[in-house]
Amino acid sequence: MAHLVGVITVTQKDELIGHEWQPRSYFNPVQDINDNWVISAEEIQGNINPDFAWVNDISPLIEYEPKPFPPITGDTGEFLGE
Repeated sequence: MAHLVGVITVTQKDELIGHEWQPRSYFNPVQDINDNWVISAEEIQGNINPDFAWVNDISPLIEYEPKPFPPITGDTGEFLGE
């Protein structure tokens, strides 16, 4: 299942961090594989915070491509898995 996200600027990311889009639900900008800052479609479509009404107009939504996790290594650098 595709996870849709909206691309935001670094300035917008900085504005959103620490703020609620609904009571007890906080914006959570993350970077995708292409280093774009994005927020979820759920945050965009569910936003009721009037201070961030511009969020509701973010479009188009794109498919989220997460960054791969770096390999896990031990204290001496040996590969332990992904």
